[in-house]
Parts: sequence; C-alpha cells; structure tokens
Amino acid sequence: MRLSELFFTTLREAPAELEMPSARLLVRAGYIRQLGSGIFTLLPLGFRVAQKIEAIIREEIDAIGGQEMSMPVVHPADLWRESGRYQKIGPEMVRFKDRASRDMVLAMTHEEVVTDLLRDIVQSYRQLPLIVYHFQTKFRDEPRARGGLIRVREFVMKDSYSCDLDSAGLDRSYRLHYDAYTRIFERIGLETVPVGADVGMMGGSLAHEFMVLNPLGEDTLVLCENGDYAENQQIAGVRKPDSAPEDALPLEEVDTPGTTTIASLAALLEVGTDRTAKAAFFADRSGRLITAIVRGDFDVNETKLANAAGALDLRPAQAEQIVAAGMVPGYGSPIGAHDTLVIVDDLVAASPNLVAGANRDNTHYRNVNVPRDFAPDLVTDIVNAREGDTCPHCGGRLRLANGIEVGNIFKLGTDFSAALGATYLGEDGERHPVVMGSYGIGLGRSLACVVEAHHDDKGIAWPASVAPYAAHLVAIGGARDASVTDAAEGLYQRLTDAGVDVLYDDRDESPGVKFTDAELLGMPLILTISPRSLAAGGAEVTVRATGERSIRTIEELEAELVAELVAR
Repeated sequence: MRLSELFFTTLREAPAELEMPSARLLVRAGYIRQLGSGIFTLLPLGFRVAQKIEAIIREEIDAIGGQEMSMPVVHPADLWRESGRYQKIGPEMVRFKDRASRDMVLAMTHEEVVTDLLRDIVQSYRQLPLIVYHFQTKFRDEPRARGGLIRVREFVMKDSYSCDLDSAGLDRSYRLHYDAYTRIFERIGLETVPVGADVGMMGGSLAHEFMVLNPLGEDTLVLCENGDYAENQQIAGVRKPDSAPEDALPLEEVDTPGTTTIASLAALLEVGTDRTAKAAFFADRSGRLITAIVRGDFDVNETKLANAAGALDLRPAQAEQIVAAGMVPGYGSPIGAHDTLVIVDDLVAASPNLVAGANRDNTHYRNVNVPRDFAPDLVTDIVNAREGDTCPHCGGRLRLANGIEVGNIFKLGTDFSAALGATYLGEDGERHPVVMGSYGIGLGRSLACVVEAHHDDKGIAWPASVAPYAAHLVAIGGARDASVTDAAEGLYQRLTDAGVDVLYDDRDESPGVKFTDAELLGMPLILTISPRSLAAGGAEVTVRATGERSIRTIEELEAELVAELVAR
C-alpha cells in the first residue's frame, strides 16, 4: 500500500478526553475514529490489525474443533424471556419493537441463539460433543464508555460455545478453551493473567477472565506473592484476622459530633477502625433497601453483596429511603431499623463490642454485638480483599493490581439448555439437557491492549504477528536522486508481488514528517532508502521496538522478508 493512497490522516495531538495511551495513539496514527460515545470506526489500518487478530483466534479455535458460523445481531425478545435474562438485564440491553410491534433486542451475547439452535438440530448423543463459534457485532449500552476501544458500546466479539453430554465433557471443553486462549494472547503479543471471576449475567458454576495488567485497568486483581492464587477482587476470598474473645459489654451511648466517616469516628474515640462497624446502604432494581455491615477496616464488595442478596443493579440508596427505614445516614446501623434486608459480614458477627451508629445525628453506640443488638438476615463474606491480606490458599501475602479483561470463559452447565429445552436422547434412552460453556474475546479491546503493551513516547510498536504491514518503506531524497526512487519502487514492487505486506511512504514530504509518521504508525521494521544508505550498501533497517539499526543490501533484505512470509 502506498501511503499517498491510504485512507488515513495523522494528528499532531489526540483529543484531550482520551485518557488511555492506546486511545490517544490509535486516533493520532489514523487507526480509528470516534463516531459517538463508545462507538468507533476502524479505519483501514485498524481494520487490518483486527483482521490479523481475528485470523489468529480463528486458527486456534479451529484447532480445538470449533466450527465457524454466523448468528444474527437482532434477536426476538421472546428468546431472552425464555432464558430469564430479559427480565434480569437492565438498561444496558437495547430493546425495541419492529414494524409489526414485536419486541426485539440487540445482541449482547448469543447463548440464547445457540441454545435455540441446539434444541432444533441436536437430537442424539451421537451429535455431541461440539464447539461452534462466530465473530459478530455486539451492542451493550454502557453507562460510561471510556478508554477508546477498551470500554465501548458496539464491538466485535469472538464468542464460542461448547456443547457436551455431561460435566466431564464440559471440563474438557473448558480446558481446551483455557489453553487456546493462552496461545492466542501469546501470539498477539499479550501477557495475560487468568483469574477466577464472577459469573455475572452469564450464570453457571465457574468463570475465568484473562487479564492484562495495566495501571489504568478498571478491574482490581487479587494476586498471591507465591503465584498460586489469582482472582478478580469481585469474588476473591479473604482470610480474615481472628478477633480476640471478649465478654459482651452493655450498650453505651456516646456523643460523636461530626463523625460521618469511620476515620473521623475512630480518631474521636481513639480506637482502631477494626473496632468499628460500618454501614453501607444500597437499593436494587425493585427498590428494596439493603443494609450491609462490615468492619470499619474493610470495604463492602458490591458483587458479593449483590450475589448474597440475589439483587439486580445495585445502586446507592437515597437518604429518604434510609431515613424511612429508621436509620440515619452517617450514623446508621440496623439497631431498631425496619423494612431493610440486613447482610452482615462474618467478621463483624465474630467481632465483639464494636462501635456502630445509634441512628441519631452525632451519636454512636459502643459495645454493639451481633446478634444481641440486631438480628441480621444473612451473615456471609461481603468484603474486599486488601493489599497485604493473607492468601486464603497458601498463607502468602496478597497484592492488588489493576487489569483489563481481554477474554473470558464460563461453565454454563445446563442453565440455558434446561430453560429452553435443549436436550438430547442419551444411550440410556432418556432425554438429558445439553451441558454448555461460553467463551468470549473482544477484538477491539484486544487490539487496544496490544497497543497498551507495545508503545513508547514516539508511537506504536506492533508485534509482527498483528502489525498491519510487515514493514514501512521510506524513500528519502528521491526527488533529487533518481536512484533512490528506482531502488525504493523496485523493492516495493517485488515485495508486493511476492505477497509481503509493505507500507510505502511515497509522499512528497520532508524526511522529518516521514520518520515521525513511521515511528507513530509502528510497523515492526522501518526500511529507509536514501542516497546515504545506498552509498553504504543498500537500505537502513530500523527495528521499531528496539531502535536497533543496520545497513542491509537490497537483495538480502528482500530475501529475508520473503522467507519470513513463507515461514509464517
């Protein structure tokens, strides 16, 4: 491709609202353009990278027996009602009516469609196991799209689905995908950390997310220093400190003016935050008030809380609702409260004589004990793991790290097949539900994460496996020296004829502009032909990732690039 003909433009500066390095570089280098909030166009350069990623994914999923197909973006809502997810999923699902007033949805994922196909096509155990997959557009009306391609509303996902006879078959399919994902991310240039994850709207019994460590990532990972424990903080277990046994002391009211935070309360009373109980108030989609009580030195884990409460779409409760239930924001506790679901962390239940709100302004109680002073509806783990906590697996120390999810795998089991009636006739003559798994990789997010991992202050430095072009050919001084133009044109034509993807900067621009663009665009090799390089013996070859330079003869360079193409 001649750069003079390429549909792109570079920008001197990226839009100020783009906070992620990948977003800034992809926009500046002419790989993507934003159409609306969380909606992006992949320009030709960006599309080529996505195609390279897609090809690697396709190779690896085909290698484990995947059969590619294509499923629709628009689904009848009745299919989602059958699975129960139409009612469970909130406004992130786009719902609309067609011209016949039938309820429809835009695809967020395709479990329902696959299950519908299974109940239509699969009749006998002889047709299983199988893996099907596709690359398809998804739309999720994210409330806060951010980070360029990191969190978007419209995106292309590879989603595959395993269909097995039993749980042992699902275990095998899950492992096949786990290993395939490991190879995929290695091939595209990403170092990932698989972590246990919440099953969320997918349901099922087990999930893993493949995370790329990144300080700007939205997910918090809990990792053991010994390398034998990795979980998303949403579900990470906590080995909690022991509480020294004490006799339960009588409640004691104490004035605590202006102490609406745990830190100010502990400072006033000269106690550790571990001697306090913290109340947090939430409401679910139905409006139910949920009161969470954790020890003051821990924070509420909203995912654990929502799972414990069986709640959808948790949000902070309004002050009016808290007061109506007999509690006072900033000085609240379940003591004397009503019309609220009270969930207490198990460490609070095991910790005697805590300081908690008295449900009056500027007032707390000392010596609050559970269940003497209030009866919780549920006692369970609802707190976040913290930096330095003890690993629940081996006793090592935990550390926290931010990450970006690039892939996920789920053991769905029979949740969908039982709901939609996708069964097969077994060898025993009985009908059984198909046992399913679901596995996703976002192409755009993977592309952005490659840039996050492979860039410097000059621009992108693509790994060869996903670079839009194998090399960036730059001709310098051709207007004054015909030998430069002849050498560059000849090399470009011969490499193109041999099938080597080359981006050729044939523009009438200054050397500074050409070199700046070459470094910004980030092809693995920059090939410079100039009067100086020809005098030195050929072309100057710069390895973009390292800056290493060497002079190679034109013939030698051509042979090596063709050989690399053949090797791939």
